[in-house]
Amino acid sequence: MKHIVLATLMTAAAFTATAQDVNIYSSRQPELIDPILAAFTAETGIATNVVFLKSGMLERLRAEGERSPADVILTTDIANLDAMVQAGLTQAVESGVINGNIPASYRDAGNQWFGLTSRARIIYASKERVAEGEITSYEQLADPEWAGRICVRSGTHNYNIALTAAYLLQHGEEDTIAWLEGYKANLARSPQGNDRAQVKAIWAGECDIAIGNTYYMGKMLADPEQIPWATSVNLIFPTLNDLGTHVNLSGMAMTTSAPNKENAVLLMEFLTGDIAQTLYAEANFEYPLVDSVAPSALVASWGEFTADPSALTDIARLRGAALRLVERVDFDG
Repeated sequence: MKHIVLATLMTAAAFTATAQDVNIYSSRQPELIDPILAAFTAETGIATNVVFLKSGMLERLRAEGERSPADVILTTDIANLDAMVQAGLTQAVESGVINGNIPASYRDAGNQWFGLTSRARIIYASKERVAEGEITSYEQLADPEWAGRICVRSGTHNYNIALTAAYLLQHGEEDTIAWLEGYKANLARSPQGNDRAQVKAIWAGECDIAIGNTYYMGKMLADPEQIPWATSVNLIFPTLNDLGTHVNLSGMAMTTSAPNKENAVLLMEFLTGDIAQTLYAEANFEYPLVDSVAPSALVASWGEFTADPSALTDIARLRGAALRLVERVDFDG
């Protein structure tokens, strides 16, 4: 297997691919996808080439046009996937294998994109200062009882914009503004840091609850320095409008320019199969989307939850409106 992993943009000519290789643009970290791609090559004999793009994937594909060597894109966040579709940079993939593996709610109705794993946006709560059942919904983040008790990263970060967009979908603009204002008033400090930094702040006594993605608990437990942070909190799966917990996806799509469609489909099918789904679940503490694959034992120990059934594309298309509302209330100010 041949990999080219770059943190910055490179020219299309830099791919050292043969006609049968599958070329991938990925925003997923190399240490996560390398074992999965190695398993694919071991099973099929098909080599893969990867360009790691932390940002700018859409702009790169748009600039390359039909000359792009990329067959498959791997990215996080439904908004990124939907943006690729809206920009005309993907094509439909008709595969009974993929459609049989991935539930309809986690793939595009026109087969333009497919989810691979999910993660929940949850509440981390102090074991010492938050009683069981004290907070059970996202709506309660705006309740006065949490004044000075909440930590969160920037309200304009993709993870938080997605949650605000989901809230907007359920409650409308007026109620969302009121929620954002109440939520902001309850912050213990200005939004800062990443999701793990919020859990550290709970451990340090700076706040009592924080918002974060589920997989960060696994990452903290794997780091000796961060284990005390992780063990100081409980995981709460709040509901939105009594429907379920907000989730987001990592996913994949085939580019419009894909020079090796046949092998690209084989890779995409492999990524939805038991081997790849198990590797995803174990390596990154995410939830597999295939019914036959269970979450890792650690992830399963966090408890079960019901995912918000709202259409993910509906949430994605409210991201711009959600960002405008976050900026209107000056959430980070």
